[in-house]
Amino acid sequence: MARVMTTAVGKMKPFNKKLLTPQLLLLTMLEDKQSSAYQALHQLSQQKKMSLSELQQRAETMAKFSDGRDAHFMFTNDFGQETPLADEMLVVLDEARSLAQSRNESKISSAHALAIMTTIKVTTAGVLQKIGVTQADVLAQLDNMNLLGNTPIIHDFVQEAREGKALPLYQRDALLQSLLSLLGLSTRANVILVGPEGVGKKSLVLSLAQWLAEKEDATIRSVVMLNEIALLEDPLKAMRTGLRRAAGGVLLVPRVNRFFGGRLRAQFPEHVCRDLYKAMLGDEVSVVGTAVLADYELIASEDVVRQASQRLDVPPATREEARAMLALHHVRLAQTYELEIDVAALDTAVSLADQYIKNMTLPASAIHLMERACAEVSLAAQGVIHTQHDGIVDAADVTLAASTLTKIPLQKLDSDDKNRYANMVDHIRQRLIGQEEAVLAISRAVKIARVGLRDPKRPIGSFLFLGPSGVGKSELAKALAEFMFGSEDQMITLDMSEYQEEASLNRLIGAPPGYVGFQSGGQLTNYVRDNPYTIVLFDEVEKAHGRVFDVLLQVMDEGRLTDGQGRTTTFSETVVIMTSNLGSRHMLTPTIGESQREQVMADVHSFFRPEFLNRIDDIILFHQLNPDQLALILDLMLNKEHKLAASQNLELALTPNAKAWLLAQNTQPEFGARPLRRIISRYLREPLVDHLLEAGVANQGAAILIDAPTEPNAEALLFEIVPK
Repeated sequence: MARVMTTAVGKMKPFNKKLLTPQLLLLTMLEDKQSSAYQALHQLSQQKKMSLSELQQRAETMAKFSDGRDAHFMFTNDFGQETPLADEMLVVLDEARSLAQSRNESKISSAHALAIMTTIKVTTAGVLQKIGVTQADVLAQLDNMNLLGNTPIIHDFVQEAREGKALPLYQRDALLQSLLSLLGLSTRANVILVGPEGVGKKSLVLSLAQWLAEKEDATIRSVVMLNEIALLEDPLKAMRTGLRRAAGGVLLVPRVNRFFGGRLRAQFPEHVCRDLYKAMLGDEVSVVGTAVLADYELIASEDVVRQASQRLDVPPATREEARAMLALHHVRLAQTYELEIDVAALDTAVSLADQYIKNMTLPASAIHLMERACAEVSLAAQGVIHTQHDGIVDAADVTLAASTLTKIPLQKLDSDDKNRYANMVDHIRQRLIGQEEAVLAISRAVKIARVGLRDPKRPIGSFLFLGPSGVGKSELAKALAEFMFGSEDQMITLDMSEYQEEASLNRLIGAPPGYVGFQSGGQLTNYVRDNPYTIVLFDEVEKAHGRVFDVLLQVMDEGRLTDGQGRTTTFSETVVIMTSNLGSRHMLTPTIGESQREQVMADVHSFFRPEFLNRIDDIILFHQLNPDQLALILDLMLNKEHKLAASQNLELALTPNAKAWLLAQNTQPEFGARPLRRIISRYLREPLVDHLLEAGVANQGAAILIDAPTEPNAEALLFEIVPK
């Protein structure tokens, strides 16, 4: 209101006026399209077929000839300038304030002032009433307006459909018929649509509105939804406006769980929630709410929900349905991003979204993927992203977008899984030395899962790795992550020695509501929700508390976990690996015979419950490493040193004697390959740095020849540095 009045003050000089009058204010309202008064007049002009340009001409004429009487009252604008008001202007402001207070509204808007200007107390009433603008009309528009931002409080989807403003929708006939049946009940005609995010719950209600728009004799008059911005700024007004406009029809309430749970969980004031409860218990409005399953389960026992509503499950769309839905977005996406879209890109989007995007469901995941692909191509076409592009979104662009979203390397999405998995053993052998039986066992189990011979809800595989320290259990997990998901970083490692207390379970899956930190979720559930394609490694699992095994049992059996906030995390695309030292005293030999295997399994069965072991796909034994295998592992570790040195313009060359000398420093072979890293650091990397600094070639590059010492008891390698 202050902004409109400040603009009106600026008109006083051109009109040669000494007082600010309602006529000048009306003219300003008609010129300020951002004002709530103009928004109200614009809506009325469409409803009553009146001309705002004619009204503006009359207001301009009135402003010229209306001087007003001095009210001896000043208006001070934001710049501290004072302007005298006409007596009618003071009446408008005073009555507008009373009107706002009577409506429990905290601010006076220009629409409040316009409502007063239609009354006989102000001389502007004649021109406004002559074209059919009454106070009741303006107040009706006020009811539908968010005064802080001129945003409509409600959306009437039936009216929008009849005016041709509705977007095309794919109609799921069976679900729509079920919804109509429930709304047609004589009692409890309220429905809560339950399903995952992005499944199309709101779209189902929008398709109901479009169906009703085509039926002149429909008993449901309207489908109304509250504007979220209005609901946040003035929830009581938004709720009451929505219920009033939805009378005889449907009020759509997204995430209806926000209005339940009392002071602990409800997100809105008690009196706002109470109005919704009354509507659900009455028969004037049918409330259709939406909720994900976890949220619905939290409110299902509420008296109002139990007594006055019906549940309708909305499943994810099939690939065929999602493809048809995505086709309806084809034109919109092409126009929005000013691109051409290859039809094959739509098929790729549905396929990749269904297979790889696990934190959303069809159709939302496919639509989001297409939006992402179009955005990236648009940026490339504009030169923002420095890649060549012809401005056509094709299947390759969608694949690239999917790779970005899921963090799965592009070549993994493009490659032929059958050919890759046929060579799985050879690939893993490049990283894991000596554990031939373990490599074959893990490859066999993963291949069986990958060709579809598994329960799709359970993890790809659940394995228990048994063996002494340093024999390759964690390395095999890393190799598996790199092979299956493109990077060994696609793995979360949980040290079970940190989960020995019962309370530590909350760190895995999150604390329940009411406990400190419950909003942060769980370490395990949060990671897998964000990275559904991953290896989950439970290291030294035997050290965990018994409650942790209950969680693992649920993961392996049902493939899902519910965190402290009621959100479900699926593990259907993960590989679960548990490592343990149980029975390792029987595996301290390079080969494991049948008797040793029986002794190991006896230890395992005495520790784990039978129902836990029955959920594991395979128990894999790792034997102790022999000297030849340790030598091969040393070569692998030294290859990493060569690459690290090459990145610093250094060329390393180790003689066979130097390698043999390094192996001889391993005085703890019972710890497998683990001491080799420490040996390389102590005898190779640290002395190398000192020699480079002494030679003055640390930043210039050099070739370094490394040999074994000639003295029998020497404790250092020999370094010969040749500057480049």
